[in-house]
Amino acid sequence: MIPKVFKEVIDLGDGREISIETGKLAKQAHGSVVVQSGKCMLLCTVVSNYKQADVDFLPLTVDYREKFAAAGRYPGGFFKREARPSDGEVLTMRLVDRVLRPLFPKDYHSETQVMIQLMSHDDDVMPDAMAGLAASAAIQLSDFPFECPISEARVGRVNGEFIINPTRSQLEESDIDMMIGASADSVMMVEGEMDEISEEEMTEAIKFAHEAIKVQCAAQVKLAEAFGKKDVREYEPERTDEDLAKKIHDMAYDKVYAVAKAGSSKHERSAAFAEIKEEIKASFSEEEQENFGGLISKYYSKAEKAAVRDLTLNEGLRLDGRKTTDIRPIWCEVDYLPSTHGSSIFTRGETQALATVTLGTSREANQIDMPSYEGEERFYLHYNFPPFSTGEARPIRGTSRREVGHGNLAQRALKGMVPDDCPYTVRVVSEILESNGSSSMATVCAGTMAMMDAGVQLKKPVSGIAMGLISDADSGKYAVLSDILGDEDHLGDMDFKVTGTADGITACQMDIKVKGLSYEILVNALKQARDGRLHILGKITDTIDTPNQDVKEHAPTMISRRIPNEFIGALIGPGGKVIQEMQKETETTIVINEDPVTEEGIVEILGVGKKGIDAVMAKIDSLLFKPQVGSIYEVKVIKMLDFGAVVEYTEAPGNEVLLHVSELAWERTENVSDVVNMGDVFDVKYFGIDSRTRKEKVSRKAILPKPEGYVARPPRDDKRSGGRDNRGRDNRGRDNRRDDRKPREEKKED
Repeated sequence: MIPKVFKEVIDLGDGREISIETGKLAKQAHGSVVVQSGKCMLLCTVVSNYKQADVDFLPLTVDYREKFAAAGRYPGGFFKREARPSDGEVLTMRLVDRVLRPLFPKDYHSETQVMIQLMSHDDDVMPDAMAGLAASAAIQLSDFPFECPISEARVGRVNGEFIINPTRSQLEESDIDMMIGASADSVMMVEGEMDEISEEEMTEAIKFAHEAIKVQCAAQVKLAEAFGKKDVREYEPERTDEDLAKKIHDMAYDKVYAVAKAGSSKHERSAAFAEIKEEIKASFSEEEQENFGGLISKYYSKAEKAAVRDLTLNEGLRLDGRKTTDIRPIWCEVDYLPSTHGSSIFTRGETQALATVTLGTSREANQIDMPSYEGEERFYLHYNFPPFSTGEARPIRGTSRREVGHGNLAQRALKGMVPDDCPYTVRVVSEILESNGSSSMATVCAGTMAMMDAGVQLKKPVSGIAMGLISDADSGKYAVLSDILGDEDHLGDMDFKVTGTADGITACQMDIKVKGLSYEILVNALKQARDGRLHILGKITDTIDTPNQDVKEHAPTMISRRIPNEFIGALIGPGGKVIQEMQKETETTIVINEDPVTEEGIVEILGVGKKGIDAVMAKIDSLLFKPQVGSIYEVKVIKMLDFGAVVEYTEAPGNEVLLHVSELAWERTENVSDVVNMGDVFDVKYFGIDSRTRKEKVSRKAILPKPEGYVARPPRDDKRSGGRDNRGRDNRGRDNRRDDRKPREEKKED
């Protein structure tokens, strides 16, 4: 039986469409959709267990995978099977998770899985821009308790015009690449990179994307109604006790308020809060503690959050004693590690990042191999967050999704400032040594200084700051917090990170937790972030104001050279023999790539010390050397033969030519050694290709004066008897040979 299919189409306004379809695939999932644009197709399925998990959080897993078959390709590696997710897939998972998670009820703890798969790829469609739409549409077809439909959209700007879900080619020309996640009423998530745009321009881009998202949310509602909206499942809600909540609030609020107002350090403050919590617990009998379970801790946390928020809204003070616009003390240092190519320390309050830079050739570029995109990165940044940075002991099991996301944000913040003509592959690694608020922004600052220390000629230095927002809808009060602490990250209504130069924003990441945040508040928050960002930028430039002009003595120098395509083979040599010997002799690394446009060879020479690089350059010069007809060149004898001497041009070692014995001197020469010997240096004249021998001809005698009475030998007469043209033709012509055979045949018959 052919299943009944339900479908909604979204018009993007420029001839492109996105369709949402259900009823054909994966019908045992609690919700499933196929989202298609062009030839790009995403399958999204959602499942949630009916039994609540014994945890106090939502165990939500968002999984996004791109199948290589979708692009007609094989997976790399030995097993030829998709394995662990790539960084690109992880980043898409994070984008979707951040928008979905807040819309589930806080007391819904059933294990929930959202699986999004790229099943068919289109080069003109970027699938990650439709992942949020697919996830939300599938949930709308399920019976999950979920607040409202959402969607995500990418926005770009080309020639001043905003574009929704631009193609990859359009994105290359765009000065904005932002992903916005929102419901019909509220923007919830923003992440992206920009080319030094203003706060107002960023806000306009968000507004533009939100209008498109409203249309996508409406399409989901229509699809769910046509399919048949399911009744929301019943689940066992968390236990509540309003009397207990009020009792604990009254017991804790004033004490927490006093500790928060004291402006103590992280450890002192944490210890004081823990002591208040223990005092409250101790006020209940063992029987009451057992009866109330985790409610005491839950309600204490609510009272603590309320007290800290009120302190900021009422008095403009924060947990560490700062005012809302204050930045924590900063100290910086560069060239800290003696053996790295570049290094820096950036410390802001209780957050510290140590960044290192390594310079390499194109061979060290980061290869990206995804079904939706193949390419390489000549600049990339890795972020490590060890447990000791927060005073914890826990196992390390590979790179976490959080580390991938924070590293990507810092990389996007900095990559636009790396010049296009930078000859190196640049790898930045950030080690977080202490953390109490925005280690990703510390990474941006440390990465800037480390690259400047390494001699990478950044266009402009970049700084970053993490901001927070506390608001009260009833009173209309709000406070924007500059340079937030870790605790403020959790209790605020918005946390956002903004990076940029003195001239504009280069990257951002926002998570907005309140509905209906006005754009006026958003602009004000971004402007306050700019003030803080410029303050931090001043601390960076006080430490190192311009990039070092040269790399460090122990760091490799990179020289790039273009050579005509026909010389690439000669430089590599048979089986790579020439280039391998050259690398060994000069202690350099040589990489040869082909320019896909001009088809020229691009030779990268990486070496420590000038001597080895100069030797390679000399070899290339020698390879490209082309003597001009009629010019005089200095040569050196490198081999003696009976019929002449092999000489090489002294300005192009390795370029050899035969100096024939007849061109050594005007006088007749019996022995080559009578005129020249091994190692002799002298001048010769270049005559080009000899028409008779078809080989290059040089002459020593041509630049020597003729001896007195010298008589040139007469030229050879090719027409004389026995000449090449008449040789054997009088008696051995083809007709004569044929006539000569007849008598022999006749004799045989006789």
